Amino acid sequence: MPSLGADMESAQVIEWLVESGDAIRRGDVIVVVETDKGAIEIEVFDDGVVEALVAPLNAIVTVGAVLARIRAPGEAATTAAVPSPSVTSAVAPSLAPMVTPPPPPAPAPTIPTPHAAPVIQAPVPPPGGALSRVAASPVARRRAAEHGIDLTQLTGHGPGGAITLADVDAAGAAAAAAPRQRRASGFDPAAMRRAIGLTMARAKRDIPHYYLTLDIDLGATLAWLSATNRARPVERRLLPAALLLRASGVAVARIAGFNGSFQDEAYRPAPAVHVGWAIALRGGGLIAPAVHDVATRSVDELMPALSDLIKRARGGGLRSSELMDATVTVTSLGDRGADSVLPIIYPPQVAMLGFGRIAERAWVVDGRLESRPVVTASLAADHRVSDGHAGGLLLAEIARLLSHPEEL
Repeated sequence: MPSLGADMESAQVIEWLVESGDAIRRGDVIVVVETDKGAIEIEVFDDGVVEALVAPLNAIVTVGAVLARIRAPGEAATTAAVPSPSVTSAVAPSLAPMVTPPPPPAPAPTIPTPHAAPVIQAPVPPPGGALSRVAASPVARRRAAEHGIDLTQLTGHGPGGAITLADVDAAGAAAAAAPRQRRASGFDPAAMRRAIGLTMARAKRDIPHYYLTLDIDLGATLAWLSATNRARPVERRLLPAALLLRASGVAVARIAGFNGSFQDEAYRPAPAVHVGWAIALRGGGLIAPAVHDVATRSVDELMPALSDLIKRARGGGLRSSELMDATVTVTSLGDRGADSVLPIIYPPQVAMLGFGRIAERAWVVDGRLESRPVVTASLAADHRVSDGHAGGLLLAEIARLLSHPEEL
């Protein structure tokens, strides 16, 4: 179980998307877990074959515990492993051993955490129970056990109504063809608010913040944006957020000390810029999944990526890498009404950028007073890594980039 944020301690397994024996490739989503942030898709980072699903459905799994065992291509299979002691749950029927199961063990004590979902206890078929009373051929029983098919739910077409291998294969094919129905997320706004509060309190206590702000004239930016959008169909038009995202990513790539993490009393610069974009959730709370490789992608590439990220954050379907990979975070208030924001750094990151609403303000241009669209950019940075001089250079670079939007 990967850590999906500094505020995460555990998650609940709500859906397996693979079975034992399945071949998988790097980047494949294999399991969906539920945290205080909602339903999150967990990816794998290596090619291989699923050897065992260690964490059963509905298990509450702590960070670092084993979810599944995967063997590398060509590696010999090992014997089945005992579930990790950091997994708390009864074994769900679909993942229980399919030989005649022993009586269920007493459930392990659960240590409650502020983030843990309630354990859903799943019944384990007793020895000699319903499965043993179903008339089925031995080969049909073995095939059903291999694929987790409940024989009690099948209609047999063999002698005397016995279930045959063909009946089991037909049920397996029907299940594979049916669309997956993902369980609705049990989002708990109160739990998310507690998690945010604990993380931000720790950040303010442990990270020596310093703050800088800069007002930026967006006249050139919005003029370029308007001209560009007039020549495009609606679905390809850009929003100011895409330019703020791109300018932030390019700037932190150019000015050292703001893109990385502070861990084990040392700053570790990140090799790429993955910008966490703060998204307000409709049910309350906040999440900041990452838009990857911002410094090397064009505005036209970032706009649909950002739109897709916001849609999935609010509707479910974020991937684990999007919650684990952010190297710096941006919060943009857009039309929320505040002129500026002073962010709190999300650990272990070392900086966070903020943008207030774009508002018409009095602005001096070549000695003349004009009305110009202005945004206040703010920076919260870690004084263990950088200082105000470097922070000022960063904000100045963002302003310079936004004054030449055609270069973005």
